[in-house]
Amino acid sequence: MSRSPIDSAPVVTALGQEWAALRDLFAGLSDEQLAAPSVLPGWTNADILAHVIGTESLLAGRPVPEREVSGRAHVRNPIGELNEKWIEEFRGRPAGEVLEAFDSITAERASALAAMSDEEMAAETLTPAGPDSYARFMRIRVFDCWIHELDVRDGLALGSPTTAGPAAVAVEEAAASLPYVLAKRAGVPRGSTVVLRLTGLVDRSLAVDVADRATLVAAEEVAEPDVVLTVDTCEFFRLIGGRRDANPSTVGITGDQALGERIAANLAYTI
Repeated sequence: MSRSPIDSAPVVTALGQEWAALRDLFAGLSDEQLAAPSVLPGWTNADILAHVIGTESLLAGRPVPEREVSGRAHVRNPIGELNEKWIEEFRGRPAGEVLEAFDSITAERASALAAMSDEEMAAETLTPAGPDSYARFMRIRVFDCWIHELDVRDGLALGSPTTAGPAAVAVEEAAASLPYVLAKRAGVPRGSTVVLRLTGLVDRSLAVDVADRATLVAAEEVAEPDVVLTVDTCEFFRLIGGRRDANPSTVGITGDQALGERIAANLAYTI
């Protein structure tokens, strides 16, 4: 297996920053805001924090709670069922107790990550994206935590996140899936090149060359792309996450208009 070459230090730093941002966000929410339905089907805003606690608890080796969650419409796969068991474990608990659980598990995980060697970070493990390095898994954790901060803010109209460092790491993770998304989900034809320009919180251009195999290439090396899509960073994450408030019409398109519209409408790939 070819593992993703990832420098783990900035990833671990970004994860700690995002945990702090989530902690500050949730500590400022009222009971009514916590209990309100989130932008994610079947989850309240409080459930999102419980989901983060659950995932980090799994990584810390804590046992999965014995909870009956079958038959729920928004639970469509084994990963969803696993997430739901942790969420059910924290439903109905006082907000302060849930925050204490979050503080406890993130402190434990931060200590564990700080103690890991470069070799351990590079070692193969099973990630949500398949077998890859542990560092890749932690980059996925940054992605997941950051997009959930966006979810809570969107659902409560609290404005966009300001956590640029974690957002930049989340973009790195999204970029790794972009060739697959464009070639398989959006059906970009072979021989095409696509440039995606992110604005706002992260200012970066991503380019994909769809040849026999779609691959990321340096944007500055693409002189004449077939289509250029320009989109705000937060809107990009709503689109790739298939979120309720995602709006493909906000994507600016230069070049092949029909291809650009098809890409903007088919960026969603997360579970």
